[in-house]
Amino acid sequence: MKKLPFAPTLIAAFFLLVSFGKNGQSGTTSVDTLLQDSLEADRAKWVGLIAESIKGKEQMRADSVFKDVQYMKVPAARLLKIMEMGYSRSLGVSCGHCHDTSDFASGEKPQKEITRQMSAMVNKINGELLKGIEGLQSQPAIVNCTTCHRGEIKPALSLPQK
Repeated sequence: MKKLPFAPTLIAAFFLLVSFGKNGQSGTTSVDTLLQDSLEADRAKWVGLIAESIKGKEQMRADSVFKDVQYMKVPAARLLKIMEMGYSRSLGVSCGHCHDTSDFASGEKPQKEITRQMSAMVNKINGELLKGIEGLQSQPAIVNCTTCHRGEIKPALSLPQK
């Protein structure tokens, strides 16, 4: 097997990058932080491009501005914020997780339909089921993506003990 002479250099560079923060302070940046920054940048790129493409149509209904909007009949700008702040952040993903970023209307990725089904479930829980639980009427009880996902693609099946 042929050795790669630059492999130790790459490994050292990676650890150096991870161990120094943005201001050159040791120990302030972790791999998780770097991944989060990358995710934020990717999300910002797509949201920015889409926002630019709908300029002047922000207050029009989303289903008249975008293709394949089936149930969110909200203004286009609000739909974009719901996707960015709601779905994307709640699952810790960017747009490309559910959408083909070369054709956002495409239904090719199964995650898009799963999200629609999960949204229908959340609407049923919030609209019907929570109302039937005595004692919750006095509290603003709702369920949303974050309730289960907590920033992860897979829902949390257990929580750490306090």
